[in-house]
Amino acid sequence: MQVGPGQTPVFVMNSAPERQSGRKAQISNITAGKTIADVIRTCLGPKAMLKMILDPMGGILLTNDGNAILREIDVAHPAAKNMIELSRTQDEECGDGTTSVIILAGEILAQSLSQLERDIHPVVIISAYNKALKEALSIIDRISVPIDTSDDTQMLALIKTSIGTKFVVRWSDLMCRLALQAVRTVSVDDGAGRSSVDIKRYARVEKVPGGEIEESRVLDGVMLNKDITHPKMRRRILNPRIILLDCPLEYKKGESQTNMEFSKETDWERAQEMEEEQIVAQCKRLLEFKPDLIITEKGVSDLAQHVFERANVSAIRRVRKSDNNRIALAVGATIVNRIEDLRDSDVGTLCGLFNIEKIGDEYFTFLTGCKSPKACTILLRGPSKDILNEIDRNLADAMSVARNAVFNPRLAPGGGATEMALSVLLHQHATKSVAGIEQWPFRAVADALEVVPRTLVQNAGGNAIRVLTELRAKHAAGEHSWGVNGDTGKIVDMKEYGLYESASVKIQILKTAIEAARMLLRVDDVVQATRKDKEQQQGPPPEEMGE
Repeated sequence: MQVGPGQTPVFVMNSAPERQSGRKAQISNITAGKTIADVIRTCLGPKAMLKMILDPMGGILLTNDGNAILREIDVAHPAAKNMIELSRTQDEECGDGTTSVIILAGEILAQSLSQLERDIHPVVIISAYNKALKEALSIIDRISVPIDTSDDTQMLALIKTSIGTKFVVRWSDLMCRLALQAVRTVSVDDGAGRSSVDIKRYARVEKVPGGEIEESRVLDGVMLNKDITHPKMRRRILNPRIILLDCPLEYKKGESQTNMEFSKETDWERAQEMEEEQIVAQCKRLLEFKPDLIITEKGVSDLAQHVFERANVSAIRRVRKSDNNRIALAVGATIVNRIEDLRDSDVGTLCGLFNIEKIGDEYFTFLTGCKSPKACTILLRGPSKDILNEIDRNLADAMSVARNAVFNPRLAPGGGATEMALSVLLHQHATKSVAGIEQWPFRAVADALEVVPRTLVQNAGGNAIRVLTELRAKHAAGEHSWGVNGDTGKIVDMKEYGLYESASVKIQILKTAIEAARMLLRVDDVVQATRKDKEQQQGPPPEEMGE
């Protein structure tokens, strides 16, 4: 910035920043979006290929989960970063459809390119996309069918569609049962007819390498990677009384520095005695409630361990807060912050068995046999850490699908049937109801939706042109449940094949993909400020500003 005497300030840019504007910026963004879509196009469907990603530390990631792949890829282009964000949004919202949303968004952007080349203004294209989205959502509502969430057969079939394209497809029956059991365990009815299912907080996955995948199970309680604090304490207790604490059972330490002045040599001993008396008093207060097990998030001193061991009480220390919350929900206890506030009603009595087992080299605490627990642990076994990580990702998707069905109990036909139905019905709607130049971009969305069945056929090694022609004919005749069998690449009726997906996933895919295309089309200028410009705006870094 240069200012002369009595003059207004004038900004001078020292170095011309990199800049793309107008059509050039739009084409650059569209190309970046298509490139990201092409990276994970082969990860769609049951014949999906795996991607092997090497991280800078030398570790590897083996997966065909769209979100997991894109999370690890390092990109510089802003539009590509925006596309990767879509996958993360889809994963957080639905847990499934992370690959589909990127492929669909990339295809809509590719179709937008031909609209821009026709000199249709981006604002007109965006307006047509809005109309297409509104019509598409009403079509999904028409072709979807309700599901009974209490019916195990229907729920397991739904979860299987999510797992069917993943690495764990060989153990799909086991994984489906694990996911359904975990979701039902943590499902809480608030009394007003609304359900809350917090799988992130209350359904913890513990991965223990070794054993066989078939040994994986959902525990009717909680498992911790902890051992008791004293070797003579009991390691197995039937129907234990459990006290949960969020306070230390050791001497109070000063925050940073504590000074104590002693005038007599006996004062030091007296100070230590007082500390010990305080610990013993706390322990005796706890023992009044006749506990069998005491779990605290903080430390347990040697003296407290000695008192508990004499009273035949087991103790576990330094438990994570999230684990303590799960234990409280499983055993019916209340976490206490001050020992003076402890009441008999705070003691957990719903646990059937406390025992400690050694698995591999480590000790694990099991609190199982809980009566109607509202939290659970899923114990996963497997041959290696990489395989366990992939099973964990796939299981998280399966649980999210089961959770979605609880909130929105409607199913849409899978195997690309929903996308093909949308494509055909949007073309029909464009002919009847969309006037003027908006018809072109409206039809572009309809054409883009064909990318899902087309990719399924290509990944299965089928003839895309022939299969899509047959599929279009079926949908034009009103048979909207026909889709692509991802294993054979041929068309099948999804009613007979039994492949249905959560309608909420389809709705979210459409909303996210079209919203992304609209946002990138609105961009007509990409300016990259150089480091020098930023430093001039922010001033010198703190270390250069003097002592």
